Amino acid sequence: MENNKSISLVTEFILMGITNCPELQGPLFIVFFLNYMFTALGNLGIIILTTVDSHLQTPMYFFLRHLAFVDLGYSTTIGPKMLVSFTEKKNVISYNGCAIQLIFTGIFITSEIFILSAMAYDRYVAICKPLLYMVIMSGRVCWILVAISYLYSIMVCLVITTKVFVSSFCKSNVLRYFYCDCMFLLSIICSDTSETELIIMTISAISLVSSLLIILISYMLILLAILRMNSFEGRNKAFSTCGSHLTVVVVFYGTLLFMYLQPRSSHSFDTDKMASVFYTLIIPMLNPLIYSLRNKEVKGALKRLFKR
Repeated sequence: MENNKSISLVTEFILMGITNCPELQGPLFIVFFLNYMFTALGNLGIIILTTVDSHLQTPMYFFLRHLAFVDLGYSTTIGPKMLVSFTEKKNVISYNGCAIQLIFTGIFITSEIFILSAMAYDRYVAICKPLLYMVIMSGRVCWILVAISYLYSIMVCLVITTKVFVSSFCKSNVLRYFYCDCMFLLSIICSDTSETELIIMTISAISLVSSLLIILISYMLILLAILRMNSFEGRNKAFSTCGSHLTVVVVFYGTLLFMYLQPRSSHSFDTDKMASVFYTLIIPMLNPLIYSLRNKEVKGALKRLFKR
């Protein structure tokens, strides 16, 4: 009875953060504070540019705007709270706060997976069916693709969060992590978590595999179309059109596949932590740089904005 009573009184979790070394707290705070500032400014810049610049009112930049939105979303869900861990000896997050962080992180990251898929399909239509591009990728179609991404993400993340938080946390309320992640929450649940793990692994596998298939098929068709082009200039333009997106896809999916599609028994907390830092904090900062540095239209929009 006492054990059950203590289980029901769990009202907060202690986040251990990235490191326990006191001498690293200050330097890491500065590094990740600058990281978050660059992430916020970069993604807000992309959102503003693709909204106000008339030259960027195309499906490609519509999806880029939503990519910047979800990047900003999950870095903001995690980043500020993580910065607190460098300034406080005991970094506490409430029970409800942990659930909210888990669900919003999941929604934004899952949405990014399918927005990247939609971007790959958009590039396929642009290169393989250029004359029908604006017909196929109409505003209505773009909104439907984005809405499906968000609705699916909300649905599956509600299921996962509910399954995790209806369980009893009796082993500990300490999370050896810098945010509330479902795999680390499962490690402190006292009841059998095999069903919840199966649900998480199944949803992760379905989401990753289905979105990757869309991307792979799109790029296979793009590659075939490029190989059939006679003009070197045409091939170069097609490659440059896809270069930024392909770079983002390789980095993002590579990290996620490493993180989630491996058995729990083979997980290393330190390795998972570093991988999570990369895809939750570094990638959202890199994406605006990749799209702005490799994209002449974005550079042109920046110049027009500053000339006003």
